[in-house]
Amino acid sequence: MRIGLFGGTFDPPHIGHLVVAQDAADALDLDLVLFVPAGIPPHKRERVISAAEVRLAMTRAALGEEARFAADDREMRRAGPSYTVDTLTELRAEQPTAELLLLVGADQYRELHTWRRAGEIRRFCRVAVLERGGRGQEPSVTDDVHIPVTRIDISGSDIRARVGAGRSIRFLVTPAVDQIIRQHGLYQSTAAAAKRERAP
Repeated sequence: MRIGLFGGTFDPPHIGHLVVAQDAADALDLDLVLFVPAGIPPHKRERVISAAEVRLAMTRAALGEEARFAADDREMRRAGPSYTVDTLTELRAEQPTAELLLLVGADQYRELHTWRRAGEIRRFCRVAVLERGGRGQEPSVTDDVHIPVTRIDISGSDIRARVGAGRSIRFLVTPAVDQIIRQHGLYQSTAAAAKRERAP
């Protein structure tokens, strides 16, 4: 079995996440892509992040009925900061015969050496670099692989800004994710929230 591990804050999960995961699944012949929302992201402490249970609900909603995709909540159940090496350790113990591939973006790949216990990560998996729009530089480690994926310039920060400004995010997220964002009043600026309260 070939399993891709796709981590992130997923605040919110958007169409770009789904497309690159699909590209990676096809290119690497993955049986399963595990979307792993971080409980406490160690690299994103500079901003407020939506509650873990809401991000997990959005991730599950985004994946829908896609057979090769599944949401994994282990980092949200684990106390303390969410470190990839801990997740890989657990997953390897659960799936001793599976081939594990860690799916990372090119920016993440350049910073991989700064991750907690970075030297141990490749003991558990191969690293697959998602190159938007084609191949980039050759991997610095021979066993790593670069995968060309579709370039879609969507970011979580842009989606949050759009919601905060009262703009539409239709087509940027799935309808199910949009519904959860509305239900929970996520990413609302003070002005946008006041405008919504005044609406008939």
